[in-house]
Amino acid sequence: MTEIVGESLARRLVEWGVDTIFGLPGDGINGLMEGFRRHRKELRFILVHHEEAAAFMATGYAKATGRLGVCAATSGPGAIHLLNGLYDAKLDHVPVLALTGMQETAVLGTHYQQEVHLDRLYQDLAAYNLMVTNPQQMPGVVDLAVRNALTRRTVSHLTFPNDIQVAPASEDPYRHVGPGTPPASLTTCSDPPLRPVEEDLTRAAEVLRQGKKIAMLVGVGARHAREEVLAVADRLASPIVKSLPGKFVVPDDHPLTTGGLGLLGTAPSEELMEECDTLFMVGTSFPYGTFLPPEGQARVVQIDVDPTLLGIRRPTQAPVAADAKLALRALLPMLEPAKDRSFLEKYQRKMDTWRKDMKALQDPSRDPIAPQYLMGCVDEAASDDAVLTCDSGTIATWAARHWTIRGGREFYLSGNLATMAPGLPYAIGIQHAFPGRQVIAFVGDGGFAMLMADFLTAVRHDLPIKVVVNNNNSYGQILWEQIILGYPEYAVRHRQPEADFSAWARACGAYGAKIKDPKDLPGAIREALAHDGPALVDCDVNPNEPPMPGKVKYEQAKHFTEAFLRGQPHKAGVLATVARDKINELLS
Repeated sequence: MTEIVGESLARRLVEWGVDTIFGLPGDGINGLMEGFRRHRKELRFILVHHEEAAAFMATGYAKATGRLGVCAATSGPGAIHLLNGLYDAKLDHVPVLALTGMQETAVLGTHYQQEVHLDRLYQDLAAYNLMVTNPQQMPGVVDLAVRNALTRRTVSHLTFPNDIQVAPASEDPYRHVGPGTPPASLTTCSDPPLRPVEEDLTRAAEVLRQGKKIAMLVGVGARHAREEVLAVADRLASPIVKSLPGKFVVPDDHPLTTGGLGLLGTAPSEELMEECDTLFMVGTSFPYGTFLPPEGQARVVQIDVDPTLLGIRRPTQAPVAADAKLALRALLPMLEPAKDRSFLEKYQRKMDTWRKDMKALQDPSRDPIAPQYLMGCVDEAASDDAVLTCDSGTIATWAARHWTIRGGREFYLSGNLATMAPGLPYAIGIQHAFPGRQVIAFVGDGGFAMLMADFLTAVRHDLPIKVVVNNNNSYGQILWEQIILGYPEYAVRHRQPEADFSAWARACGAYGAKIKDPKDLPGAIREALAHDGPALVDCDVNPNEPPMPGKVKYEQAKHFTEAFLRGQPHKAGVLATVARDKINELLS
């Protein structure tokens, strides 16, 4: 058969090493689908139930593998649905290629059905963004799109009009009137790790040598540099604070770390930021400036592979544009071992107390079930190389504090976009990439309900993901955000009773369990994890459990009180829960 543009695309993706596309067909991409069909032995098409989920799957796949994630959607509404998942990829700096359809060129501009000019719509989103209008552009523009996504760690987008998709790839329809030639290239990409400049390292070492109370803040950009992070922190006697996306950079039980920072972080991390005289940021541009040392308190050293992110949060005395692993490895011999380790030891003692407090909140006797206990049961039963994906919301708090990074465990969530609903599709994309690993999605009832149809995708593709639903029958994070502003909650709880998502799991042909009694929870989690196939545990948890900040500030307490005085419903339940939490912490 004559090679059409759709086949030229598929062949080129295979040559780039792409083996999976997540998507949903439509008449706007029938030519692309024919190309994928012709290369179905090398290029697997994962049929989903919602295009947003396809984009999240590609993003999760890219986050976990470092490889290119690819998603496809039809013209108009299908391509619009991709946007949320693709913005997640853009904001978290992972390489994803989006392929969409467009109405045939002869009807563009005539208000034709589903005529949405996607190249314009994707203008803010994609670093490389093109509507292909001539077969002669193939396959060179595919190379450009892939190369941009991989080297710039972002989203690329190609949209193909219907008639172009089915045109012969060798067709040369127009007279050439200029000196240019069609793009031609190879499936190669040079993206070596960025090496540090010696002068920058010397300046960084000097600032660090002068520090007496050094705090190291690491992010996901240092995920490949665990040993180097630990070695430098030990030499500096510096506690390691972690951004939430960087949670799995170092083990949570390691004596050098004080855990996360921010509203979902730990009290020791927040307190040491208030005391440190030097802040050493590695692989993160931590966006929540309120939790960083005030300007003028601490001198800053920052290592990041993206030079545009250096000094974006605080004036930085020693910016180092480099790969974290290479920079830390080169920096280590330039640092003298710290003689005074009292700053580190102080926060190690504080962290011992924090860990005991968190363990005390995993109380199996509480009814309704404490969400901390639910996450604790998952943490205890999961394997040491398990991958946990997580939605945004209160569940991110429970995962941040009660999912322990140890061994080869990993953790993924929507970091900078903080969107609802990626937990389930992330798990599907990651399970596809790593069929032998235990992959667990920890999701809220709100996020799961948004994209729950794609649990069926896992069943139909024999992907043994495990889904744990933290069901508080409400939009918990929004609820507490309203209260923390000093306003009573409004329109954030669903009508009782809670939904039974386990019934949906069983209807799909998977394992499903509904848990209301805390005594039944550990066994249900173990049984789900041991099940040979997709499994879901829907657990009703206490809807009045507040995701308290690590360190409650006066203004926060004041607004909390104001909300209650203004008519906060469910006052008794909330106060009883807070009181029980405090009692458990004191008993610990």
